[in-house]
Amino acid sequence: MNYAKIKRRDISNGPGVRVSLYVSGCRNHCKNCFNPETWDFCYGEPFTKQTENEIIEEMKPDYIKGFTLLGGDPFEPENAEVLAPFLERLRKKYPDKSFWCFTGYDYEADLLTGKKCDMDIVMRILNCLDVLVDGKFVEELKDLNLLFRGSSNQRIILVKPSLESDEVVLWDETTLV
Repeated sequence: MNYAKIKRRDISNGPGVRVSLYVSGCRNHCKNCFNPETWDFCYGEPFTKQTENEIIEEMKPDYIKGFTLLGGDPFEPENAEVLAPFLERLRKKYPDKSFWCFTGYDYEADLLTGKKCDMDIVMRILNCLDVLVDGKFVEELKDLNLLFRGSSNQRIILVKPSLESDEVVLWDETTLV
């Protein structure tokens, strides 16, 4: 797996100051995507143990509130296979920090059905996340007033309560993750 960049101090992709990893590779190709270079699975640098260790080190300060995973798309099978063990390692190291992930795929239709990626790998990733922002960016539904998403069809899902209740539970500004 390759990654496009690591933002060591990110305030736009979740609440608080975060470390964000932009993976490479996406088959959605959303019209007017803000990161079209990340569609290419070969773009950027190889994701190595050294990269993992750098992210783990960047997460140490107390003012870092969490980790955000975006891209490209983390749920592309080639990416998810590498990210599942990394996220488990990161979550174990930082159990009290919030973990967000952005995907162009639909939570129920693509991820929970196993249509997009191996179900075991999907569940390993979802079990590490607090919040999942799902859905393709749709230019015609673009709204600059939306918090942490680009178009109104995208949802900010609280993963653990959604998995427990078998219904989508949405995040809002009062939620502390």
